Amino acid sequence: MTAIYLDRLDRVRAAMSEQGVDALLLSVGHDLPYLTGYEAMPLERLTMLVVPRDGDATMLIPRLEAPRVEAQPGVFELQPWDETDDPTALAAALLPGASTIAVGDQMWARFLVELLPHLPGAAYRRAVDVVGPMRMVKDQAEIDALAAAGAAVDRIAAELHAGEIALVGRTEAEVSAELSRRIIAEGHQKVNFAIVAAGENAASPHHHAGSRVIRENEIVLCDFGGTMNGYCSDITRCVFTGDVAPDVAEAYAVLHEAQAAAVAAATVGTPCQDVDRAARRVIADAGYGQYFVHRTGHGIGLEEHEDPYIVEGNATPLEAGHAFSIEPGIYVPGTWGMRLEDIVVAGTDGPIAMNTVDHGLHAVDA
Repeated sequence: MTAIYLDRLDRVRAAMSEQGVDALLLSVGHDLPYLTGYEAMPLERLTMLVVPRDGDATMLIPRLEAPRVEAQPGVFELQPWDETDDPTALAAALLPGASTIAVGDQMWARFLVELLPHLPGAAYRRAVDVVGPMRMVKDQAEIDALAAAGAAVDRIAAELHAGEIALVGRTEAEVSAELSRRIIAEGHQKVNFAIVAAGENAASPHHHAGSRVIRENEIVLCDFGGTMNGYCSDITRCVFTGDVAPDVAEAYAVLHEAQAAAVAAATVGTPCQDVDRAARRVIADAGYGQYFVHRTGHGIGLEEHEDPYIVEGNATPLEAGHAFSIEPGIYVPGTWGMRLEDIVVAGTDGPIAMNTVDHGLHAVDA
């Protein structure tokens, strides 16, 4: 992996040169493991990777956290700091003459505030402008990791479709906990979310599974995913606990068509907003436009939500290796909701789906 990190740092420094950035500061967040392999805990103690444009990178880290860091020779020098040290002063000392500094989005605001008086006159900008374009384009190893994670949650969705996960008479929270257990059993190291929303609760896109008991003859929306070997999964499938109601079947047919249209549109060179439009057009033409209340998708990789975002106003053209969700939804307040989601990678020969489990609305006796 050291060679991968060295290559990524070389490309980061090239981007810094192009953009006139003198130094890059990364703390908590996923830019840090992308460049070093180390994921910092979100502590009140400062962890900071300092990357000068012309010079060696240094990772400042609390001494008690240093044993967790795997050495990457040539990638960074590890500099532990003690409880009585001022870590922001140590970071500033690694930035002589830096006038334009790019800061990671997830760095605690307190550390930036503490850094400001050490570097008077410096200008600050977002590190995502430097690292983001690189992270958006997945290499084959990253695509393979996304595919493995996607196949794992596909198997759980197939079990849901087959009625192997009991629903009726259980609370949403109980089903969410079971999905979470299955995510881990399928090889994920972490559960990122397990949304279970029944009936009228499915009209809330990010409903929190609670004490609501799932009943017969209603839709159940399940949106779940986790992190497997560093890369995320994310899938949404709906089932109906009985014979599918006509109004639900009609809307789901529209949703299915919209999702397929957006996947087909997700070709290299197509602006992200045009993929969003492809899904939205189908839903709007069928009279459900007011009930599609969110973007069509988000990027995915080390984080469950990252660039590129599949949304109106994002004219970024898709590149080979961009990975993102396609997840249109229809949500009728107080009645029902539905969403259909796959992870897709833009490939040179067309869109590549990381999820292939059946897309239909299954009636289940569970």
